[in-house]
Amino acid sequence: MMIAQPNPVSQPKLSEQFHRCFEVIPANTPELKNIVYRIRYEVYCLETGFEDPRNFPDGLERDEYDDHALHALLRHRSSGEYAGCVRLITDRLGYQDRLLFPFERFAGNSLRRNIIDPATLPRGSFGEISRLAVRSQFRRRANEQLEPGGNDLDIDVDKLQQEARRRVFPHIALGLYLAGAALAITHGMTGAFVMMEPRLARHMQRYGIIFRPAGEVVEYHGLRGPFYISAQSLHKHLKPELRGILDTITAAMEMRPYHAQPFSQFAL
Repeated sequence: MMIAQPNPVSQPKLSEQFHRCFEVIPANTPELKNIVYRIRYEVYCLETGFEDPRNFPDGLERDEYDDHALHALLRHRSSGEYAGCVRLITDRLGYQDRLLFPFERFAGNSLRRNIIDPATLPRGSFGEISRLAVRSQFRRRANEQLEPGGNDLDIDVDKLQQEARRRVFPHIALGLYLAGAALAITHGMTGAFVMMEPRLARHMQRYGIIFRPAGEVVEYHGLRGPFYISAQSLHKHLKPELRGILDTITAAMEMRPYHAQPFSQFAL
């Protein structure tokens, strides 16, 4: 007699897990932007030492690109804490002078213009994803403490079930990259550049996020190179389990467009 085997407990989809644990909030008020700058001060100044904290006596890490950028926060639903932030630098917010993006400033001489030449693209058609930061209590491993965004992009469902408060979702950095992409998509851009480590770009290919090398590796807070991803490529290659996350983030941004949003207390 055959003994019926119990059905394994079905796991919620990755997009459902993400939506259950986190929400992406456009940081479009002075109060929310200050939360972004405070997280960046925490990560880039106090933890990694990439920036000198003496340059930011108010505890808010800012630079000349922030007035040209769209910002997003990732909030952990159950605790109310903000897990991280990302920005998309643009050249379409009404400024008269042409903006030189960070990848152009720091890697301009190394750009492979035969692959993609930003000088031939309409300036408002692309942005640059940058200043991605994940707060230390949301990074899982000790060796991630010197990487502002964390470097672990692997899915761990068991860890997801075990952690009840902070380290619930090991895909935070990936979610923030998708938030940066969603900022570009919802503002009608066709692509985005980013300065990143080549190994991270290779790692993200497994999820269908294909960053094309746009130049040679240079010294920029470590060895990083300019990469480019188009919205068309993202939609074409993104793995189905991550497409749901991008759709969830994009829908949230469309429901809460980039104008005044309610201010939530920044929980430490």
